[in-house]
Amino acid sequence: MENQTVLNMLVLSGLSDHPSLQLPLFLVFLLVYLMTLTGNLLIVLLICTDSHLQTPMYFFLGTLACLDMGYSSVTIPRMLIDFHTQKRLISIQACITQVFFIVFFSTSETSLLAVMSYDRYVAICHPLHYTQIMHWKTCVLLVLGVLVFSLVHSLVHVLLLLKLTFCRLNPLQSFFCDLPQLLLVSCSDTFINVLLILILAILVGGGIFSLTFCPYIIILNTIMKMQSKAMRSKAFSTCSSHLTVVLLFYGTGLFSYFHQNAKDHSAMDKVASIFYTVLTPLVNPLIYSLRNKIIKISLKSIICRLIQI
Repeated sequence: MENQTVLNMLVLSGLSDHPSLQLPLFLVFLLVYLMTLTGNLLIVLLICTDSHLQTPMYFFLGTLACLDMGYSSVTIPRMLIDFHTQKRLISIQACITQVFFIVFFSTSETSLLAVMSYDRYVAICHPLHYTQIMHWKTCVLLVLGVLVFSLVHSLVHVLLLLKLTFCRLNPLQSFFCDLPQLLLVSCSDTFINVLLILILAILVGGGIFSLTFCPYIIILNTIMKMQSKAMRSKAFSTCSSHLTVVLLFYGTGLFSYFHQNAKDHSAMDKVASIFYTVLTPLVNPLIYSLRNKIIKISLKSIICRLIQI
């Protein structure tokens, strides 16, 4: 550690260094953030106020909307501040805090998507026992389990980060504090951190991935065995929105992960991160509102009431 100065601040590379682009980017991402909050908050309000939407499936959907609002709030406000100040400086404590919430919300979302897959499996493959299996106590316990599991997962990474010192002036090649890139600017031995990321990615990530997609193998097999075309269409429509969100989340996430770990960092790395952290929370409520008939009916009912007022 000789001749090394311990840093208290880190530098984020941001999306662009061009001064002329800071205001347009600020306005674009501010609009995206407001639309994300509005869309997800609208989903939550519809579920809370419409009795037809107060079922386990929509309870999980409302929870997903809350997680999307939290996830976008971890990255976008910080980005907006950097666009305004053009300094892109962040303290070590704030950076580690951001890592904590990013890991927490991303783990919560992937885990909740697995729970929602199980909910669709029970609804389609065991419809007669659905109300007995997916009663409210079970739903609440599943969501609490997801949150506790995600909390522990993020705390493990953060506790190890707190033991590191940072002394390299290299800017983080992102607009937020990404865990792997944070390790690159540490002058401590990060072998345990990297090993933990690898082990948890295999165990936790692989486990959640399997729990998310394996039920759909059984679901699709059950749907194909249905004799009535109308029944097959109705069964598939009940899980199409969720399956679309799952594919979008994992698709953008995997693309972002593999592209960011390429040897050369480029603008495409940041574009991939934008899709994963910014645009996914924005389009999730759009997918559910456009593909779900009950939500569209509930939304139209509220709009009609507002117009009459």
